[in-house]
Amino acid sequence: MTLPFPATPVATTPNPWLAAAMIAAVVLTSTTGEVLTAAAMKSTGDLDLIRSHSGLKGAIRAVLTCPLFFAGVFFLAVAFFSLLFALNHLNLSLVAPASASLTLVTNAVAGKIFLKENVDRRRWAAAVLVCVGVYLLAH
Repeated sequence: MTLPFPATPVATTPNPWLAAAMIAAVVLTSTTGEVLTAAAMKSTGDLDLIRSHSGLKGAIRAVLTCPLFFAGVFFLAVAFFSLLFALNHLNLSLVAPASASLTLVTNAVAGKIFLKENVDRRRWAAAVLVCVGVYLLAH
């Protein structure tokens, strides 16, 4: 029985700038999607309160009538397909930790700037340590 794909993948080392761009695409689209979705949920209000007043259908309607929600879902879908593209061209051992950890950093920055969230020193310290870890991973 022959497999429709090679048993051992052909190892190619892409241009480091191209690899960084692929990971950046995943991180930026994911962060954009998460910020838009969070903004949608904050603008919608307390879903438990809506559900107790208007039922489950009312809570679903509140979410589905928010344009920010669909914008967030769109960017999260783009992030997912960007991740698939990056995994197709780069090693999982680089893409998964780099995109996940850098998304943590960009979410902290975006939460502070766009959602006016309180990001304490501990979170900033964690973000710096994540950046150091990604640097060590990439080199």
